[in-house]
Amino acid sequence: MTSRRIPPARRVRTTIGTGAVLAIGVLALASCATPGASGADADGGPSIVATTTQVGDFTRQLAGDTAEVTQLLAPAQSAHSFDPSAAQLLALADADALVVNGAGLESWLDDAVSASGFDGVLIDASTGIELYGTGDHDDAADSDAADDADPADAADDAHDHADEASDDEHDGHDHGDGNPHIWTDPELAEHMVHNIAHGLETVSGVDAAAVAANEEAYLAELDALDAWVEENVDTVPEAQRLLVTNHDAFTYFIDAYDLTFVGSVIPSFDDNAEPSASEIDDLVAKIRATGVKAVFSEASISPKAAATIASEAGVTVYSGDDALYGDSLGVEGSPGATYLGSQIHNATLILESWGVTPSPLPALLQG
Repeated sequence: MTSRRIPPARRVRTTIGTGAVLAIGVLALASCATPGASGADADGGPSIVATTTQVGDFTRQLAGDTAEVTQLLAPAQSAHSFDPSAAQLLALADADALVVNGAGLESWLDDAVSASGFDGVLIDASTGIELYGTGDHDDAADSDAADDADPADAADDAHDHADEASDDEHDGHDHGDGNPHIWTDPELAEHMVHNIAHGLETVSGVDAAAVAANEEAYLAELDALDAWVEENVDTVPEAQRLLVTNHDAFTYFIDAYDLTFVGSVIPSFDDNAEPSASEIDDLVAKIRATGVKAVFSEASISPKAAATIASEAGVTVYSGDDALYGDSLGVEGSPGATYLGSQIHNATLILESWGVTPSPLPALLQG
Protein backbone atom coordinates (compact mmCIF):
# COMPACT_ATOMS: atom_id res chain seq x y z
CA MET A 1 0.00 0.00 0.00
CA THR A 2 1.39 3.38 -0.90
CA SER A 3 1.70 5.97 1.85
CA ARG A 4 -0.24 9.19 1.50
CA ARG A 5 1.59 12.50 1.48
CA ILE A 6 0.70 14.90 4.27
CA PRO A 7 0.73 18.56 3.20
CA PRO A 8 3.69 20.64 4.42
CA ALA A 9 3.19 22.97 7.35
CA ARG A 10 2.85 26.73 7.04
CA ARG A 11 0.76 27.72 10.05
CA VAL A 12 -0.03 24.31 11.49
CA ARG A 13 0.27 23.55 15.19
CA THR A 14 0.21 19.78 15.12
CA THR A 15 0.33 16.85 12.73
CA ILE A 16 -3.07 16.45 11.16
CA GLY A 17 -4.66 13.16 12.05
CA THR A 18 -7.87 11.56 13.13
CA GLY A 19 -8.32 14.35 15.66
CA ALA A 20 -10.02 16.24 12.86
CA VAL A 21 -13.03 13.99 13.32
CA LEU A 22 -15.30 14.35 16.32
CA ALA A 23 -18.31 12.20 16.98
CA ILE A 24 -20.90 14.42 18.63
CA GLY A 25 -24.11 13.40 20.30
CA VAL A 26 -27.02 15.79 20.62
CA LEU A 27 -30.64 15.47 21.64
CA ALA A 28 -32.85 14.70 18.64
CA LEU A 29 -35.82 17.02 18.37
CA ALA A 30 -38.94 15.14 17.36
CA SER A 31 -40.01 17.93 15.02
CA CYS A 32 -36.75 17.85 13.09
CA ALA A 33 -35.46 14.29 12.99
CA THR A 34 -36.69 10.74 13.18
CA PRO A 35 -34.94 8.72 15.92
CA GLY A 36 -32.29 6.48 14.42
CA ALA A 37 -32.30 8.18 11.04
CA SER A 38 -29.09 7.27 9.23
CA GLY A 39 -29.10 9.97 6.59
CA ALA A 40 -28.60 7.45 3.78
CA ASP A 41 -30.21 8.42 0.50
CA ALA A 42 -32.48 6.22 -1.59
CA ASP A 43 -29.52 4.63 -3.36
CA GLY A 44 -27.83 3.70 -0.07
CA GLY A 45 -25.07 6.31 -0.27
CA PRO A 46 -24.23 8.41 2.79
CA SER A 47 -25.46 11.98 3.10
CA ILE A 48 -22.86 14.68 3.78
CA VAL A 49 -23.72 18.28 4.67
CA ALA A 50 -21.07 20.99 4.21
CA THR A 51 -21.46 24.50 5.55
CA THR A 52 -19.59 26.99 3.34
CA THR A 53 -18.93 27.20 -0.37
CA GLN A 54 -15.23 26.45 0.16
CA VAL A 55 -15.63 23.32 2.30
CA GLY A 56 -18.52 22.31 0.06
CA ASP A 57 -16.20 22.37 -2.95
CA PHE A 58 -13.46 20.50 -1.07
CA THR A 59 -15.95 17.86 0.05
CA ARG A 60 -17.32 17.32 -3.47
CA GLN A 61 -13.81 17.02 -4.87
CA LEU A 62 -13.03 14.32 -2.31
CA ALA A 63 -16.31 12.42 -2.15
CA GLY A 64 -16.87 12.23 -5.88
CA ASP A 65 -19.84 9.96 -6.49
CA THR A 66 -19.38 8.02 -3.24
CA ALA A 67 -21.74 10.30 -1.28
CA GLU A 68 -24.45 12.91 -1.67
CA VAL A 69 -23.13 16.35 -0.67
CA THR A 70 -25.50 19.13 0.41
CA GLN A 71 -24.07 22.63 0.83
CA LEU A 72 -25.80 24.99 3.24
CA LEU A 73 -24.49 28.36 2.09
CA ALA A 74 -25.18 29.55 -1.43
CA PRO A 75 -22.59 31.46 -3.47
CA ALA A 76 -22.26 35.11 -2.36
CA GLN A 77 -23.94 34.30 0.97
CA SER A 78 -22.18 35.38 4.15
CA ALA A 79 -21.25 32.71 6.67
CA HIS A 80 -21.06 35.34 9.40
CA SER A 81 -24.80 36.07 9.44
CA PHE A 82 -26.21 32.82 8.06
CA ASP A 83 -29.45 31.43 9.47
CA PRO A 84 -30.32 27.93 8.20
CA SER A 85 -33.82 27.34 6.91
CA ALA A 86 -36.18 24.66 8.18
CA ALA A 87 -35.42 22.56 5.08
CA GLN A 88 -31.70 22.84 5.73
CA LEU A 89 -32.17 21.79 9.35
CA LEU A 90 -34.05 18.72 8.10
CA ALA A 91 -31.16 17.90 5.74
CA LEU A 92 -28.77 18.26 8.67
CA ALA A 93 -30.97 16.01 10.81
CA ASP A 94 -30.67 13.23 8.23
CA ALA A 95 -26.97 13.70 7.52
CA ASP A 96 -24.34 11.08 8.26
CA ALA A 97 -21.63 13.74 8.50
CA LEU A 98 -21.28 17.50 8.75
CA VAL A 99 -18.20 19.24 7.31
CA VAL A 100 -17.45 22.68 8.73
CA ASN A 101 -14.82 25.34 8.12
CA GLY A 102 -14.42 25.73 11.87
CA ALA A 103 -12.09 28.35 13.37
CA GLY A 104 -15.14 30.19 14.71
CA LEU A 105 -16.56 31.07 11.28
CA GLU A 106 -19.94 29.37 11.72
CA SER A 107 -21.14 31.13 14.89
CA TRP A 108 -24.61 29.72 14.24
CA LEU A 109 -23.44 26.11 14.13
CA ASP A 110 -24.15 25.01 17.70
CA ASP A 111 -27.74 26.23 17.50
CA ALA A 112 -28.23 24.51 14.14
CA VAL A 113 -26.87 21.21 15.42
CA SER A 114 -29.04 21.39 18.52
CA ALA A 115 -32.17 22.39 16.63
CA SER A 116 -31.74 19.68 13.98
CA GLY A 117 -30.86 16.80 16.23
CA PHE A 118 -27.83 15.96 14.08
CA ASP A 119 -25.93 13.05 15.61
CA GLY A 120 -23.48 12.11 12.89
CA VAL A 121 -19.76 12.73 12.40
CA LEU A 122 -18.55 16.31 12.67
CA ILE A 123 -15.50 17.05 10.50
CA ASP A 124 -13.72 20.29 11.40
CA ALA A 125 -11.53 21.38 8.49
CA SER A 126 -9.57 23.82 10.67
CA THR A 127 -8.18 21.23 13.09
CA GLY A 128 -4.46 21.78 13.71
CA ILE A 129 -4.27 25.17 11.98
CA GLU A 130 -2.97 28.06 14.05
CA LEU A 131 -5.15 31.11 13.69
CA TYR A 132 -4.21 34.75 13.55
CA GLY A 133 -5.98 36.74 16.25
CA THR A 134 -7.41 40.23 16.24
CA GLY A 135 -4.02 41.68 17.21
CA ASP A 136 -2.05 39.89 14.50
CA HIS A 137 -1.13 41.36 11.12
CA ASP A 138 -2.05 44.87 12.21
CA ASP A 139 -2.22 47.17 9.23
CA ALA A 140 -0.10 50.17 8.43
CA ALA A 141 -1.94 52.39 10.91
CA ASP A 142 -0.26 50.61 13.79
CA SER A 143 3.19 51.15 12.35
CA ASP A 144 2.84 54.86 11.50
CA ALA A 145 2.41 54.18 7.79
CA ALA A 146 0.88 57.57 7.30
CA ASP A 147 4.21 59.01 8.41
CA ASP A 148 6.25 57.55 5.54
CA ALA A 149 6.68 54.06 6.97
CA ASP A 150 8.48 51.55 4.74
CA PRO A 151 5.95 48.89 3.63
CA ALA A 152 8.72 46.28 3.47
CA ASP A 153 9.51 46.90 7.14
CA ALA A 154 5.85 46.39 7.98
CA ALA A 155 5.89 43.03 6.19
CA ASP A 156 9.05 41.97 8.05
CA ASP A 157 7.49 42.90 11.39
CA ALA A 158 4.36 40.90 10.60
CA HIS A 159 6.35 37.84 9.62
CA ASP A 160 8.56 38.08 12.68
CA HIS A 161 5.40 38.00 14.73
CA ALA A 162 4.09 35.02 12.78
CA ASP A 163 7.33 33.13 13.37
CA GLU A 164 7.11 33.81 17.10
CA ALA A 165 3.48 32.71 17.15
CA SER A 166 4.20 29.47 15.32
CA ASP A 167 6.76 28.53 17.98
CA ASP A 168 4.09 28.62 20.66
CA GLU A 169 1.88 25.66 21.43
CA HIS A 170 -1.11 27.96 21.93
CA ASP A 171 -2.71 25.62 24.47
CA GLY A 172 -6.33 26.53 24.99
CA HIS A 173 -6.46 28.74 21.91
CA ASP A 174 -10.01 29.97 21.38
CA HIS A 175 -10.89 29.64 17.71
CA GLY A 176 -13.68 32.13 18.24
CA ASP A 177 -11.10 34.89 18.65
CA GLY A 178 -9.15 34.09 15.50
CA ASN A 179 -9.39 35.02 11.85
CA PRO A 180 -11.34 32.12 10.27
CA HIS A 181 -10.46 32.80 6.59
CA ILE A 182 -7.85 30.05 6.51
CA TRP A 183 -8.66 28.86 2.97
CA THR A 184 -7.11 31.98 1.41
CA ASP A 185 -3.67 30.35 1.78
CA PRO A 186 -3.56 27.37 -0.63
CA GLU A 187 -1.19 25.50 1.65
CA LEU A 188 -3.63 25.78 4.54
CA ALA A 189 -6.36 24.71 2.12
CA GLU A 190 -4.32 21.52 1.67
CA HIS A 191 -4.57 20.87 5.41
CA MET A 192 -8.29 21.51 5.29
CA VAL A 193 -8.62 18.98 2.47
CA HIS A 194 -6.49 16.49 4.40
CA ASN A 195 -8.74 16.87 7.46
CA ILE A 196 -11.91 16.47 5.43
CA ALA A 197 -10.59 13.41 3.60
CA HIS A 198 -9.72 11.61 6.82
CA GLY A 199 -13.08 12.50 8.26
CA LEU A 200 -14.98 11.21 5.25
CA GLU A 201 -13.07 7.93 5.38
CA THR A 202 -14.67 7.23 8.78
CA VAL A 203 -18.23 7.68 7.52
CA SER A 204 -20.09 4.43 6.98
CA GLY A 205 -20.78 3.81 3.30
CA VAL A 206 -18.09 6.13 1.95
CA ASP A 207 -15.53 4.49 -0.36
CA ALA A 208 -12.37 5.31 1.59
CA ALA A 209 -10.06 4.22 -1.21
CA ALA A 210 -11.79 6.53 -3.67
CA VAL A 211 -11.56 9.43 -1.21
CA ALA A 212 -7.84 8.78 -0.72
CA ALA A 213 -7.23 8.74 -4.47
CA ASN A 214 -9.24 11.94 -4.93
CA GLU A 215 -7.29 13.56 -2.12
CA GLU A 216 -3.94 12.80 -3.75
CA ALA A 217 -5.09 14.22 -7.07
CA TYR A 218 -6.57 17.36 -5.54
CA LEU A 219 -3.56 18.02 -3.31
CA ALA A 220 -1.38 17.92 -6.41
CA GLU A 221 -3.53 20.65 -7.94
CA LEU A 222 -3.32 22.74 -4.78
CA ASP A 223 0.47 22.31 -4.77
CA ALA A 224 0.60 23.52 -8.35
CA LEU A 225 -1.58 26.52 -7.47
CA ASP A 226 0.62 27.48 -4.52
CA ALA A 227 3.79 27.22 -6.59
CA TRP A 228 2.29 29.28 -9.46
CA VAL A 229 1.17 32.09 -7.15
CA GLU A 230 4.51 32.16 -5.34
CA GLU A 231 6.48 32.15 -8.60
CA ASN A 232 4.57 35.18 -9.87
CA VAL A 233 4.46 37.13 -6.61
CA ASP A 234 8.23 36.68 -6.27
CA THR A 235 8.68 38.81 -9.42
CA VAL A 236 7.43 41.82 -7.44
CA PRO A 237 9.71 43.53 -4.89
CA GLU A 238 8.33 43.07 -1.37
CA ALA A 239 8.00 46.82 -0.85
CA GLN A 240 5.51 46.92 -3.75
CA ARG A 241 3.34 44.02 -2.61
CA LEU A 242 0.64 46.21 -1.08
CA LEU A 243 -2.97 45.17 -0.62
CA VAL A 244 -6.21 46.91 0.39
CA THR A 245 -9.33 44.74 0.50
CA ASN A 246 -12.98 45.11 1.38
CA HIS A 247 -12.68 43.34 4.73
CA ASP A 248 -9.99 41.51 6.65
CA ALA A 249 -10.37 38.18 4.84
CA PHE A 250 -6.97 37.71 3.23
CA THR A 251 -4.60 37.60 6.22
CA TYR A 252 -3.37 34.08 5.44
CA PHE A 253 -2.82 34.86 1.76
CA ILE A 254 -0.86 37.94 2.80
CA ASP A 255 1.30 35.89 5.17
CA ALA A 256 1.86 33.10 2.64
CA TYR A 257 3.28 35.36 -0.06
CA ASP A 258 4.91 38.16 1.98
CA LEU A 259 2.47 40.93 1.16
CA THR A 260 1.91 44.08 3.20
CA PHE A 261 -1.65 44.59 4.37
CA VAL A 262 -2.28 48.33 4.25
CA GLY A 263 -5.87 48.08 5.43
CA SER A 264 -9.43 47.06 4.68
CA VAL A 265 -12.57 49.02 3.93
CA ILE A 266 -14.35 47.12 6.70
CA PRO A 267 -11.79 46.89 9.54
CA SER A 268 -13.09 43.55 10.77
CA PHE A 269 -13.16 39.79 10.13
CA ASP A 270 -16.96 40.14 9.85
CA ASP A 271 -18.21 41.30 6.46
CA ASN A 272 -21.40 42.66 8.07
CA ALA A 273 -19.55 45.40 9.95
CA GLU A 274 -19.44 48.95 8.59
CA PRO A 275 -16.56 51.45 8.59
CA SER A 276 -16.89 54.72 10.46
CA ALA A 277 -16.13 58.08 8.83
CA SER A 278 -12.84 58.33 10.72
CA GLU A 279 -11.84 54.81 9.64
CA ILE A 280 -12.52 55.73 6.02
CA ASP A 281 -10.39 58.87 6.36
CA ASP A 282 -7.57 56.88 7.97
CA LEU A 283 -7.58 54.31 5.17
CA VAL A 284 -7.53 56.99 2.48
CA ALA A 285 -4.51 58.56 4.21
CA LYS A 286 -2.68 55.23 4.37
CA ILE A 287 -3.37 54.50 0.70
CA ARG A 288 -1.88 57.84 -0.28
CA ALA A 289 1.10 57.46 2.06
CA THR A 290 2.07 53.94 1.01
CA GLY A 291 1.51 54.24 -2.73
CA VAL A 292 -1.20 51.60 -3.00
CA LYS A 293 -2.52 51.49 -6.56
CA ALA A 294 -5.85 49.72 -6.06
CA VAL A 295 -8.66 48.93 -3.66
CA PHE A 296 -10.27 45.50 -4.04
CA SER A 297 -13.94 44.93 -3.46
CA GLU A 298 -15.26 41.41 -2.89
CA ALA A 299 -17.83 39.57 -4.92
CA SER A 300 -20.10 38.91 -1.93
CA ILE A 301 -19.97 42.48 -0.52
CA SER A 302 -21.37 45.75 -1.85
CA PRO A 303 -18.58 47.66 -3.61
CA LYS A 304 -19.97 51.09 -2.70
CA ALA A 305 -17.65 51.88 0.22
CA ALA A 306 -14.60 50.49 -1.62
CA ALA A 307 -15.41 52.66 -4.64
CA THR A 308 -15.79 55.74 -2.45
CA ILE A 309 -12.43 55.18 -0.75
CA ALA A 310 -10.67 54.47 -4.04
CA SER A 311 -12.12 57.63 -5.55
CA GLU A 312 -11.04 59.78 -2.60
CA ALA A 313 -7.55 58.27 -2.66
CA GLY A 314 -7.25 58.59 -6.44
CA VAL A 315 -6.65 54.90 -7.12
CA THR A 316 -8.38 52.12 -9.07
CA VAL A 317 -11.21 50.12 -7.57
CA TYR A 318 -11.62 46.47 -8.58
CA SER A 319 -15.29 45.51 -8.41
CA GLY A 320 -17.99 43.69 -10.33
CA ASP A 321 -16.41 40.94 -12.42
CA ASP A 322 -13.01 42.09 -11.14
CA ALA A 323 -13.90 41.78 -7.44
CA LEU A 324 -12.05 39.24 -5.32
CA TYR A 325 -13.66 36.06 -4.04
CA GLY A 326 -13.31 36.28 -0.27
CA ASP A 327 -15.94 34.85 2.06
CA SER A 328 -17.70 32.98 -0.72
CA LEU A 329 -17.02 31.27 -4.01
CA GLY A 330 -18.85 32.47 -7.11
CA VAL A 331 -21.98 31.27 -8.82
CA GLU A 332 -21.83 28.44 -11.32
CA GLY A 333 -20.22 29.59 -14.56
CA SER A 334 -18.19 32.37 -12.93
CA PRO A 335 -14.37 32.29 -12.63
CA GLY A 336 -14.76 31.69 -8.90
CA ALA A 337 -17.24 28.82 -9.01
CA THR A 338 -14.55 26.49 -7.60
CA TYR A 339 -11.85 27.05 -5.02
CA LEU A 340 -9.08 26.68 -7.60
CA GLY A 341 -10.82 29.06 -9.97
CA SER A 342 -11.36 31.64 -7.23
CA GLN A 343 -7.71 31.60 -6.19
CA ILE A 344 -6.45 31.89 -9.76
CA HIS A 345 -8.86 34.80 -10.34
CA ASN A 346 -7.77 36.58 -7.14
CA ALA A 347 -4.05 36.12 -7.71
CA THR A 348 -4.31 37.23 -11.34
CA LEU A 349 -6.08 40.47 -10.45
CA ILE A 350 -3.74 41.29 -7.58
CA LEU A 351 -0.71 40.69 -9.79
CA GLU A 352 -2.16 42.81 -12.58
CA SER A 353 -2.78 45.64 -10.09
CA TRP A 354 0.97 45.59 -9.45
CA GLY A 355 1.71 45.73 -13.17
CA VAL A 356 2.52 42.03 -13.57
CA THR A 357 1.23 39.78 -16.32
CA PRO A 358 1.01 36.31 -14.72
CA SER A 359 2.83 33.39 -16.29
CA PRO A 360 0.77 30.62 -17.94
CA LEU A 361 -0.96 28.26 -15.56
CA PRO A 362 0.72 24.89 -14.97
CA ALA A 363 -0.71 21.97 -16.90
CA LEU A 364 -2.52 20.58 -13.83
CA LEU A 365 -4.59 23.76 -13.58
CA GLN A 366 -5.48 24.12 -17.25
CA GLY A 367 -8.78 22.95 -18.65
